[in-house]
Amino acid sequence: MTLESLLLSQDAEVVRVLRPTLEKLSIEVEICQDAKKASEILISEKFDAVIVDCDDLKGGLAVLECLRATPSNRNSVAFAVLNGRKTTMQDAFGMGVNFVLQKPISSLNAARCFHAALSFMERERRRYFRQPVKMLVKIMLGDKEIKGTSTNVSEGGMALTLHQALPKGAMPRLQFTLPETKLALDVETDVAWADIKGHVGLRFKNVPKSSQELLEKWLSQQMEQLAGAKKKDAGADSETIQ
Repeated sequence: MTLESLLLSQDAEVVRVLRPTLEKLSIEVEICQDAKKASEILISEKFDAVIVDCDDLKGGLAVLECLRATPSNRNSVAFAVLNGRKTTMQDAFGMGVNFVLQKPISSLNAARCFHAALSFMERERRRYFRQPVKMLVKIMLGDKEIKGTSTNVSEGGMALTLHQALPKGAMPRLQFTLPETKLALDVETDVAWADIKGHVGLRFKNVPKSSQELLEKWLSQQMEQLAGAKKKDAGADSETIQ
């Protein structure tokens, strides 16, 4: 699984140490040296990790303070890089930071920090990921059954197109089998959103642990396949350019 990170810093030594450390963990790195530009990027793009040089970059601390208010990155794993003279670790954690790196940063300390954060980043990627998938779904409303077709599924819910509208206040139960598997799931939901064209978003709730694990495993496999396809396409494009 290839993860993506944004590193906001003008410190050449920070970039020199962190970039190869992240890349060894299959974490792509986008470098930004301007706080205003970073704020714009964080509004429009999604990152699994956001690393901010808080003390030695003008406006860096403000970017970190506003990070949790950005819709796309409010749950991204956040790292604060401190110089030991301005922002304290307590201040950083109070702003929602998950991990702190103190300057001067060694390759060993950076590796330990990002290794510790890796599972959090992968979990956030899977939670955010939505797999486009078209499959038949049974929607159980007490003794009544209606049918729908999924458009995408995530760890937390599913979007569908229904063959008839849900009654107001419905809390449907979904029954479906994930494509190319024998993984039949039966989950409770509530309605997250709906439109007048029959499209609805249903949020999973009270999912049995075994079903949750099956769904997470399947989504991880889809993400790996997607990442592999992107790498293959990138390689083909490179050969074409050459």
